[in-house]
Amino acid sequence: MSRIYRAATFAAVTLCTAFGIACSAPSFAETVTNAVSAMSNEQNSQPVPAVAVEPLPEVPAVSSDSAITAAPADDEDDSDRIQARSLDQLVSEQVMPETLDRETECLAASVYFESKGEPLEGQLAVAEVVLNRAKSGGRFPPSVCSVVFQKGQFSFVRGHRFPPIKRHGAFWKTAVAIAQIAMNDEWDSRASNALFFHAASVSPGWNRVRVAQLGNHVFYR
Repeated sequence: MSRIYRAATFAAVTLCTAFGIACSAPSFAETVTNAVSAMSNEQNSQPVPAVAVEPLPEVPAVSSDSAITAAPADDEDDSDRIQARSLDQLVSEQVMPETLDRETECLAASVYFESKGEPLEGQLAVAEVVLNRAKSGGRFPPSVCSVVFQKGQFSFVRGHRFPPIKRHGAFWKTAVAIAQIAMNDEWDSRASNALFFHAASVSPGWNRVRVAQLGNHVFYR
């Protein structure tokens, strides 16, 4: 606006001088200012053209029935499930009782004399054979001790008694732990259905179904 004002003032003074008209600069400046103000007001009074704005697409409301939920996790693959503990750990967790009941003692003795020092799974399988016989429903005697002392079945039996046992030794403590695990059915043996076994060093030629070979024994049902 100042450039227009200066130009208008210069032009007016030039005209006044040319025609010998007395011009008052302040009054002229006021006239120019009013003219420029009027032009500005006229421009401001022009309506601003409307700009078409395309509306945003409407977002449908989500009902409670169609609410987005997190996808459920895939079911655990049974093949990936790892057993919580080993037989060795389970044996170590057994508590040695101050006194043993007769059935547990007979079962531990069979483990001790038949398989002490062998892998734990082999010792457990020996205990399973004794228990399976006691549960056979008449095929064998009905208790653990009667199975162990049945005539001609276990070579370690001497006159219906056990040979001396080192009851403070590690082998006996392990045999007792294995007997407790077997009686409480705390571990699955690969020979869980076996009724017979013999040393792997002999071949009696039994006509029986072989179940497994564990440690120094072969098990049958």
